[in-house]
Amino acid sequence: MHDAGLTVVEPLAEGRETRAAAALAAVAAERVGVPAPAMVVAAFDASGVIAWHGTGEPRLDGQPVTRHTVFRIASMTKSFLAATALALVEEGQLDLSADIREYLPYVRLHVGGAPQSVTVRELLSNRSGLPEDNAWGDRQLGSERERIAELVTAGIRLTTLPGIGYQYSNLGMSLVGRAIETLVGHTIEQEIRERFIDPLGLTHTCFDPADYPEGADIAPGFRTFDAGQSFVPEPLLTTGALACIGGLFSTVDDVARWAWFLGSAFTETPDRPDLLSPRSRRDMQRTHTSIPSPLATSDRDFASLGYGLGLFVSEDRRRGRMADHSGGLPGFSSHMRWHVESGVGTVAFGNSDGFRSEAFAVAAHARVLEAAGTPSATVEPWPEAIVAAERFDALMRAGETVGGAAEFAAENLFADVPVAVRDGRVAELVRNVGRPVEQAAFLERIVGAADAGQLRWRIDCEHGSLVCDMRMIGLWVPLVQSLAVVIADAGGRKPASEEPSWRDRAATLLSRNAVGSAGIS
Repeated sequence: MHDAGLTVVEPLAEGRETRAAAALAAVAAERVGVPAPAMVVAAFDASGVIAWHGTGEPRLDGQPVTRHTVFRIASMTKSFLAATALALVEEGQLDLSADIREYLPYVRLHVGGAPQSVTVRELLSNRSGLPEDNAWGDRQLGSERERIAELVTAGIRLTTLPGIGYQYSNLGMSLVGRAIETLVGHTIEQEIRERFIDPLGLTHTCFDPADYPEGADIAPGFRTFDAGQSFVPEPLLTTGALACIGGLFSTVDDVARWAWFLGSAFTETPDRPDLLSPRSRRDMQRTHTSIPSPLATSDRDFASLGYGLGLFVSEDRRRGRMADHSGGLPGFSSHMRWHVESGVGTVAFGNSDGFRSEAFAVAAHARVLEAAGTPSATVEPWPEAIVAAERFDALMRAGETVGGAAEFAAENLFADVPVAVRDGRVAELVRNVGRPVEQAAFLERIVGAADAGQLRWRIDCEHGSLVCDMRMIGLWVPLVQSLAVVIADAGGRKPASEEPSWRDRAATLLSRNAVGSAGIS
């Protein structure tokens, strides 16, 4: 591999930024064999880029990579396409449930010669039945619209019936771009720019390198066929019919800004709701098509994996929900990802398709989240849940009947398991772990919450602990619909038989005002 001997590490401030920069540098040091002339990795949150690390020379000319070096982001462009489609849905111009032929009558998709109806949503969520086409699709980026129209008019074979399962289709998504063009009367690239790139101030994000000012630091693409021992310049693919699914160029700062625009939909103050509703942005970041999960690694452990709309979505057992997308074209590799709960993310670029951007960004992300101590989720329980749980807790610790909290019980609670049976089960547990001992205050014994209507807490006993799980039904006055009490594991925070999950790293927000209003000091 070419080694320019040039490394840049730039913490933007002290504290968390310094820790993030150190995490990025550590991951880069572990991956010294990165087969690309230059790479950049950055960590970001709601404020933008908080740290970045770069290595190498984009043009192999002695000039080091910078934070502002422009790389092609390839299929990360699909998130812009999906957002544009949803904006048109909100305006009543596009129907995701419609057959694509309502907008492009010439499209012929078939299985065994039988014509198939494929919806816009199925195309955007990669469950259309069109075959995976990365190898072919990469080289079609600059194809004329007329040529692609001829291909789909002649007929495209599906490998499965529509709506059955995940297959990544660049051609399929490009049809959504063509449909949008029939609605707006100009190119999808122009529509994306006018709707999102310009309003969000993404001044370093363009479809055409000619649109950058003279002297802009644009990384050319390279390929390597000997694991980075040498690099061959890769001619830049022009933009054409498939530009809407892979044509954009950008910088780490602009991608961070875009990621926060999408991720902020989960906050109380979503960014720029005038451009796209938070609901539509959340729709992009939920699973529409499931994908078989790969094996766990030290950096991630999927409980589920799927494709949303223009984004991949995963549930990590350790860190919670993630949204991401990679980009790859001959000469370039990129990846962006963020933790949906916190908005903390990473983005990695390399100007060689031999650069494993996803693995690099995933490792960096895991390290940054760890360094920042970012919880997998933050849940604020209903005040009524705290009041009810404290009452049940007091009765069980005193050895009194749980029927004494009947005013908090939904009608099913004691019908499903009678009071006498519940009391007997608690008594049996106490015989195993000993009587409850002097306790910390109730709020200090709350272990966590899976959502606002659920609460888990601990009761310390002579020879161990009990862990209690309570769930409420969300009526106007919430009531307890289930209550389970079991012996806790050695750590006293979860049932001994419970598998590791995101809940182990979740934070519980106990609002003082809310707790106070519920009558708990």
